Amino acid sequence: MNDISRRKLMRAGVVALPGAVGLAAAARIAERNGLVPPDHSGLYGPGETLTYAAQRVLTAHSLAREFDRSQISKKPFANETPKKTPEFLRLEAAGFVDWRLKVDGMVARPAEFSIAQIRSFPAHSQITHLACEEGWSYVAEWTGALLSDVLHEVSMRPEAKFVVYDCMDKGWWESIDMADALHPQTFVAYGFNGGELPVAFGGPLRMRVPRQLGYKSLKYITRLTVTDSLKKFGKGLGSAEPEFGYAWYAGI
Repeated sequence: MNDISRRKLMRAGVVALPGAVGLAAAARIAERNGLVPPDHSGLYGPGETLTYAAQRVLTAHSLAREFDRSQISKKPFANETPKKTPEFLRLEAAGFVDWRLKVDGMVARPAEFSIAQIRSFPAHSQITHLACEEGWSYVAEWTGALLSDVLHEVSMRPEAKFVVYDCMDKGWWESIDMADALHPQTFVAYGFNGGELPVAFGGPLRMRVPRQLGYKSLKYITRLTVTDSLKKFGKGLGSAEPEFGYAWYAGI
């Protein structure tokens, strides 16, 4: 189904149906159009599907709000920093010159990028709001390379649907769909408020996805895997977060 007919169907169906015949019918329409999140099963499944499908139809090209420099938070909250592993301490002691971001999966040219190579991509900055599901938030300036530029460099295959990203924090991983992966505000971030990205805030590399809650902006990223399915990763729910009761899609 092309984008125009999909949009017409979803606006008439998914957005309107909950008040008429309920979430289940809306979820069936979303499923027929490939707009189902990986954590769609269970009691809250239809609601998760409706939220994701409606967001993708109505806000596919929307931008997260960007702020003036005067609105940057004076004391941003870094949240808990996990215990550093010996490997992380070794990399940190060497100034992260040996840190690598591996990119593999459905790409023509798998690669490993150093921090210097990530910095060689065109630099972009944004002043956006990071909101945590636990209730705290802050506004900060982020600098980095567009994730889309990194994916273009490795020549992503056209059938790819998701980007899975792993990090140095053991057990944590995330993923986003191509709408967010190719979005002009999604960064591989290495800078923070005009300087280097501090370790406490996810340095040396952090994913920055400002259209979703903070847990999608995973710290200490080390690997990107391009894929057409999330079923083979973890428990098949799209990330580690749904295993603890959070939604895979965390749009704001």
